[in-house]
Amino acid sequence: MLVLFETAAGYAIFKVLDEQKLQQVDSLWKEFETPDKANKIVKLKHFEKFQDTTEALAAATALVEGKLGKSLKKVLKKVVAKDAHEQLAITDAKLGGVIKEKLNLSCVHSPAVAELMRGIRYQMEGLITGLPPREISAMSLGLAHSLSRYKLKFSPDKVDTMIVQAISLLDDLDKELNNYIMRCREWYGWHFPELGKIITDNLAYCKSVRKIGDRTNVVNTDLSEVVPEEIEAEVKLAAEISMGTEVSEEDIHNIMHLCDQVIEISEYRSQLYDYLKNRMMAIAPNLTVMVGELVGARLISHAGSLLNLAKHPASTVQILGAEKALFRALKTRRDTPKYGLIYHASLVGQTTAKNKGKISRTLAAKTALAIRYDALGEDTNAEMGLENRAKLEARLRQLEEKGVMYDPSGDSTLPSVSKKRKIEEVEEAEEEDKPVEVKAKKVKREIPAEGETRLMHTVL
Repeated sequence: MLVLFETAAGYAIFKVLDEQKLQQVDSLWKEFETPDKANKIVKLKHFEKFQDTTEALAAATALVEGKLGKSLKKVLKKVVAKDAHEQLAITDAKLGGVIKEKLNLSCVHSPAVAELMRGIRYQMEGLITGLPPREISAMSLGLAHSLSRYKLKFSPDKVDTMIVQAISLLDDLDKELNNYIMRCREWYGWHFPELGKIITDNLAYCKSVRKIGDRTNVVNTDLSEVVPEEIEAEVKLAAEISMGTEVSEEDIHNIMHLCDQVIEISEYRSQLYDYLKNRMMAIAPNLTVMVGELVGARLISHAGSLLNLAKHPASTVQILGAEKALFRALKTRRDTPKYGLIYHASLVGQTTAKNKGKISRTLAAKTALAIRYDALGEDTNAEMGLENRAKLEARLRQLEEKGVMYDPSGDSTLPSVSKKRKIEEVEEAEEEDKPVEVKAKKVKREIPAEGETRLMHTVL
């Protein structure tokens, strides 16, 4: 009997010297307690070393998938074919079936073979000569890393964790910016309240405050880089008749420092948005085309990862983000929500209120396909997303221009009723609706029996 033993360094073919020992499965481990004892059971016949890590990875991948790799096929043809009459002991029964089918070799897989493989692995350094333990350890580590990377299909450009972190940070920055800007407007409003009504843009407001400082400096301040000339003239006019209170230089200094913070955070937010847009186009281009960068990133963040999102059906994608409203509706037995995060997509936002439900359902169906294509497909183009978006836009135009005629007959699975029967049913309904004349009932006088009559006379 021959034994096929796979290592990180290459393939080893052993010859079993004493097959009688294999019958004693429970005590077979005693024969491999020392290298000397192990050499009396098996003997190395051939060792085929891998040339590099790529070849080792290909061989390991084929073994994991139960396939016959090129290097293994070459070894078996070279060594085992000479002793074709002998059986070949293997670890994987599935691989044995493939070897028997392609090379017509008799393969064996049993508990005794598994115990034999365990003993060979335990005394591998003593049985395979010419391979230092340090080299075997380094090869095993390198192959383990390569195989893990291959199985995960690791690529720095396809890591969706960065998207989850980026969209979370973007939402946090928006909250902080709103708080800072609100505080800045309220704080500076005590000194120059008219400026907040004239300049509505938050970033332009902070830049103007940064340039002006005290409102008495408005006359000598050039705001043309921040706001248009008309607004600049209006600001200068309002500063002359302002009703605001006087503040100290220290107050102005602190307000200007807060404006600096708002400007810096706004610039960083725009930079982060560009980064998020590029990452979304690299990782999920079709999803980005369908719903946009922000909505797509929020969907991925809500699901946890792109692969988790790909496992959701279209109905779940449609209401993702509205779980609270969904369970409240189920609890109170009311209408369930029609959309969640997908409501903020441009296709849903630009349609009328009565068609939002239809478009969100159609968009969710196409989006679910785009997500699976991005997560599980090998292509990185956005052709599928563009094609589906064009179909959705055509569907949206059709709904907006012509309207939707609702045909209730499509909802029923009952056979259609004939026209004659319908007329008869209508006539019957009309007859039922007519008021029915109630005739006065005649009261019948009951004639007493003879016994009752006699009793009455007796009483009288």
